[in-house]
Amino acid sequence: MTMYRERIRFSTRGELDVVDITEEVRAIVKRSGIKEGFALIFAPHATGAIILNENDPDLLEDIRWWLSHVVPLREYKHPINARSHLRSILMAPSKVVPVLGGDLYLGTWQSVMWVEVDTRPRRREVLVMVFGESQ
Repeated sequence: MTMYRERIRFSTRGELDVVDITEEVRAIVKRSGIKEGFALIFAPHATGAIILNENDPDLLEDIRWWLSHVVPLREYKHPINARSHLRSILMAPSKVVPVLGGDLYLGTWQSVMWVEVDTRPRRREVLVMVFGESQ
């Protein structure tokens, strides 16, 4: 089994920004040369998450609304960004996606997206590790 890894670096606009990284992940899979296996997409941050969902503006607004209502702005014991940490535990910091034929095996409407839940714009990094066979 072969393993290949790269990092994606990007900036966010702040709280509840959603960044589509699908094409960057696809490019990494292609560069890996792996034809059959899986890609691990991991966010090494405590205030952000990786989601697989439809990149539709109305749905993204619904996601923002949901996060704002489940974990609202109020006083918390943790200073500054407690709501950011609480929101991030509702979503996973990583996803595993099959690689078939040298490409991500995603559903028709699925995209790989970063959700920023910190309270300010941030510089972020996502690690993509591709495992499998190059056949």
